[in-house]
Amino acid sequence: MSDLTWKGKWNQLKGKAKQQWGDLTDDDLLYVEGKEDELLGRLQEKTGKSKDDLKVWIDEQMQEFD
Repeated sequence: MSDLTWKGKWNQLKGKAKQQWGDLTDDDLLYVEGKEDELLGRLQEKTGKSKDDLKVWIDEQMQEFD
């Protein structure tokens, strides 16, 4: 995943993440350019998944949007 190329489809991905992990909030999913590691850290803390697992999940979801 280079520079989180999924940025343009982030709103769609946020909806899927909220469905997958119901306790995520909009604040948890706030995307700030250049702060990808911080976002992944928040997701990791909330979901209990590793950053690598989250990156794989994100990539899989993004393929569905293509």
